Amino acid sequence: MKDFAAIDFETANEQPSSVCSVGVVLVRDGQIVDRFYSLIHPEPEYYQWFCMRVHGLCADDTMDAPVFPRVWEQIAPLIEGLPLVAHNARFDEGCLKAVHGVYRMDYPDYEFFDTLAASRRHFGRMLPNHQLQTVACACGYDITRHHHALADAEACAAIALKLL
Repeated sequence: MKDFAAIDFETANEQPSSVCSVGVVLVRDGQIVDRFYSLIHPEPEYYQWFCMRVHGLCADDTMDAPVFPRVWEQIAPLIEGLPLVAHNARFDEGCLKAVHGVYRMDYPDYEFFDTLAASRRHFGRMLPNHQLQTVACACGYDITRHHHALADAEACAAIALKLL
């Protein structure tokens, strides 16, 4: 796979629609050609401690951030016609569908590929786990800001370029 968009969401709480940040990495002909990152005002609008502990974002960070439809207006043209790639795609695809539903937005039938599943097929039991940072390292990529949406999307893109 040489043309795709790697995507990663972070959420504010246990609701998949509560996306509070997004990172997108565009890959064309096997090369990263563009990156996009934005904070998002989450819906529903509250933060759970366990989410804040993971990604470090809180209500103060996203208080003045745009709502999802404004952010997606910028992303949709960038990813048009591209398959989407995520590590544990079920999570990110679930977030994307949920937040489209909350805002009553038409959901295009995005095609998702999963680097977590690809890692399990490729590495099997050679790795101690198939977490993003472990797989990225096994693919020769050093992820320095794990759970920052753009850093995770970049790591996912690196994995996809090796495994998909």
